[in-house]
Amino acid sequence: MHEADRLEQLLASEPYWTARVMQEQGSRFYRALGAALEAADASNRRLIYATWTDAVWDFYLRGRRLEETEAAGEG
Repeated sequence: MHEADRLEQLLASEPYWTARVMQEQGSRFYRALGAALEAADASNRRLIYATWTDAVWDFYLRGRRLEETEAAGEG
């Protein structure tokens, strides 16, 4: 997937799971970035996603897996 497509998908997604995984699984830098993402308004979220698209994409995918795992555990 191209970086522009990833950015578009990140911007369309709910940031909760991405931010959560960044805070739980990331290095100190990514934990802080996850906290910033969780607190960010739309324009700052865009800035975070545009600046660190590849890194945030990895956490986005991890977040999707965590969301699916937790949803399966509820059912």
